[in-house]
Amino acid sequence: MIAWNSTPVPELDGTQSGISLFDTALQELAPLGQHPEHSLYVCGITPYDATHLGHASTYVAFDLLNRTWRDAGAAVSYVQNVTDVDDPLLERATATGVDWQDLAADQIALFREDMEALNVLPPDHYIGAVEAIGWIVPAVEELVGRGLAYAVPGEDGEPDGDVYFSLDSAASLDEHDPARWFLGQVSHLDAGTMLELSAERGGDPQRPHKRNALDPLLWRTARAGEPSWPGGALGDGRPGWHIECAIIAQRFLPAPFTVQGGGSDLVFPHHEMSASHAWATSGTPLARHYAHAGMVGYDGGKMSKSRGNLVLVSKLRQAGVDPAAIRLAILAHHYRSDWSWTDAVLDEGIARLAAWRAAADGARKADIAVVREAIRGHLANDLDAPSALAAVDAWARGARAGAEGGTHRQDLADVLDALLGVRL
Repeated sequence: MIAWNSTPVPELDGTQSGISLFDTALQELAPLGQHPEHSLYVCGITPYDATHLGHASTYVAFDLLNRTWRDAGAAVSYVQNVTDVDDPLLERATATGVDWQDLAADQIALFREDMEALNVLPPDHYIGAVEAIGWIVPAVEELVGRGLAYAVPGEDGEPDGDVYFSLDSAASLDEHDPARWFLGQVSHLDAGTMLELSAERGGDPQRPHKRNALDPLLWRTARAGEPSWPGGALGDGRPGWHIECAIIAQRFLPAPFTVQGGGSDLVFPHHEMSASHAWATSGTPLARHYAHAGMVGYDGGKMSKSRGNLVLVSKLRQAGVDPAAIRLAILAHHYRSDWSWTDAVLDEGIARLAAWRAAADGARKADIAVVREAIRGHLANDLDAPSALAAVDAWARGARAGAEGGTHRQDLADVLDALLGVRL
């Protein structure tokens, strides 16, 4: 699958000295170290409501990480998936009377346009679940053969053969290995909370005949009226969500890769289960670090399709809002915080962009180094974008207050583009 276009990232003087990132699994700030190579997997969209502000906030957050690594001189391998077949997509297609493939294609195209407009660097590999089926099937067959997955009989007319991963069996693998996977390793949640979240986020803990109520689906046997693909010994069907990301990540990134990223709603069950699948299929951890972006609401409440209050990047762009102002509105909030989109948030982003542009003509050579190093310092501290913006604001106020005109507007523009992804 093709990602989106990107302009070259400007090269700056000096270099980023390193970054510490909050690790959800470790529950502390973790120095990522200075290495010649880093690797990043960020879970992609299920293409039926692209691109709302929650999506945009997550991908802008990990774009900062990508840019920070590159500024430190590292080569970055970045992979993102697209869950282009899953229950929510099929349900939306049925509800709207649109072919599911057409719906997915339209929303993926829109997502690409929004990411390009927001100046988000594209992944090196942009992989759909459908194109990964040929890699997923043998992995699931192997898990069945090793006794780490099992078929569940159907109930009330449902077909037999849905294949589930055995969490209990996986937890017993190499139990003396300190690097092994165990349930709760990523999320640190208790069993009751896990059950609750599993039911809310695509799991089926109430399904009869599962060995463990939390066991996740690996392969869904074909149903009438649903798309399906050949599954070898598994029978026709389609893959589960968690195995999709585990297999794609393992195919294109080192084991373990540096950072698994996504929204905080993916901590459990998605990232927990993907980690279990990776350990069972390869014997190595999926990722060294897990990082998560906060949730974005609307006017103090939840943002959702059912409430009719989704804020879409495409709609803002159609209304004439500069994508750089949208990006600044997002960056004004720390990536790990939960926050609400409001008209005031957007107005602040628009005003900040105008102020920076007005001040840029007065940029002097000495200013460039000060702004550049201030941004680098704040991003090194858990991607503290709000403090980085405040540093640029302070410079801009001084420039507007009467600094003599400079000739370094483009140099300033390069700094803001390379480090913050903001285009003057």
